[in-house]
Amino acid sequence: MQKSLENFLESADGAAKVLAHARLLIKLTDLYQKIAPEHLGLASSLANYKSGIIVIHANNGAVAAKLRQLAPTMADGFSKLGVECNGVQVKVQARKIDTQSRASTQKPLSSRASRELEGLRDSLPASPLRMALENLLERAAKQE
Repeated sequence: MQKSLENFLESADGAAKVLAHARLLIKLTDLYQKIAPEHLGLASSLANYKSGIIVIHANNGAVAAKLRQLAPTMADGFSKLGVECNGVQVKVQARKIDTQSRASTQKPLSSRASRELEGLRDSLPASPLRMALENLLERAAKQE
């Protein structure tokens, strides 16, 4: 199965053009990471190459603005590395960030905040709010 899929992708009547373009994009992505300043390279990605134009997707407008300023320099860099590059086009295309992979950092309560919350808790009648304050104070105490 693996070999027949590879044969299909490489055959002239198959997806040879798509495969060749994908290989070119991989090569250009490696070059882009060498040409772009590191902090901008991390906040953007090479998206496409068509008719001598390299298309870059920036994560936000600020990164896009800086990349647009650097576009002539980057186009020259690609040309010096043997890539036919007539220009660099930058678009804002925010990456989807997996929020579940980020662990929130919990900060311990200061002793003053802890005392004030304990006072508030003690002044409240039995209620969901009082239970929530008790839970907060228990977790915060474990963090210190």
